[in-house]
Amino acid sequence: MRRGRLIVVSGPSGAGKSTLIRAALDAVPQLAYSVSATTRPPRPGEVNGRDYIFLSREEFERWIREGRFLEWAEYSGNLYGTPAHRVEEYLESGLSVILEIELQGARKVRQKRPDAVMIFVRAPSLEETRRRLEGRATESEDAMEQRLATAVEEVAARDEFDCEVVNDDYERAKQEMIEIMRRIVAGGEPC
Repeated sequence: MRRGRLIVVSGPSGAGKSTLIRAALDAVPQLAYSVSATTRPPRPGEVNGRDYIFLSREEFERWIREGRFLEWAEYSGNLYGTPAHRVEEYLESGLSVILEIELQGARKVRQKRPDAVMIFVRAPSLEETRRRLEGRATESEDAMEQRLATAVEEVAARDEFDCEVVNDDYERAKQEMIEIMRRIVAGGEPC
């Protein structure tokens, strides 16, 4: 059995990463999703273990000390990390694993795992990013401004990635993401 490939999907908040990843998971059965751990509180409708592994800061810091993360980073005042053991289980079973992580974490994964396929997803403009974040209504004004400032920095780093998906038209972006994932699991070049 061929070992799966590690796939990193990153980009600014509001880019539509989660929606595109869900579509790819539905369309490509050889994919698995790695659930990240975080210290941020759950948003309405989020389920522990499905959307995130919700940890206290103390628990998260203990996991860091125990070396349980493939990568971890602080983003907008909260800690986020990828539990390493589950990723390895998926890869060994032949599934390719999608990590949805922010730029700091993506860079850490690239250092540890240069074989990882890096995909950058963004909205067509900063104005559209703002509109999407406002539409969520899950962020305070300060948190939204912090996410927008971070988005500017993240978009500047898009050349560090193997592929870029501009989520300006959902159906087109969805098909592009699915095709990239199909090429990856087939062992080909993603872009």
